[in-house]
Amino acid sequence: MDSEGRSPHRIAMTPAARRVRDAAARLFYARGIHAVGVDLIAAEAGVTKKTIYDRFGSKDQLVVEYLADRDERWRAFLAERLAAAGPDPRARVLAVFAASARWAGEHSGRGCSMVNAHVEVGDPAHPAHAVIAGQKQWMLDCFRRLGEGLGAPDAERLARSLMLLHEGALATHGLEVFPGALELAAAQAALLLDAHTAGG
Repeated sequence: MDSEGRSPHRIAMTPAARRVRDAAARLFYARGIHAVGVDLIAAEAGVTKKTIYDRFGSKDQLVVEYLADRDERWRAFLAERLAAAGPDPRARVLAVFAASARWAGEHSGRGCSMVNAHVEVGDPAHPAHAVIAGQKQWMLDCFRRLGEGLGAPDAERLARSLMLLHEGALATHGLEVFPGALELAAAQAALLLDAHTAGG
């Protein structure tokens, strides 16, 4: 669901549909959405083009499923790390940055898939836009909830500042501007948390 309350249309996944989605995901992330055609996806997945259109209806819907699946996996990944961080609110905030660093190392060598996709499908009318915007809104809401747990005097401002650190670090990591972007962002987040919880 995006900031305007719109939820993307999803389809039921058959085994063939999962093969197609997973093949498309690899290709979209590595090469870009516009650079990858249905013929290539079909060849990679070992299905016909007709199968793709029968299951998904359009390439746009395949983009929706690719991004929504990636978002669902990230949320589950983060939930595990937040649970492992325990009840301490400060540790939970920093766990987000640690989780992102690990996820980026394992799954996001080319940067954030949502940001990358937004460059190509930035039109709000595109069916994938709700997935992209919804994922970023969810992250902001996550930081807000964590900030409220800290008892920060301005949880909204803290959430936005943490979001800027997090998203900037993801972009820097993807562009390989310098190493350790997410680790540096975590260190800056720790300073920010100290300032806010001290009433700064």
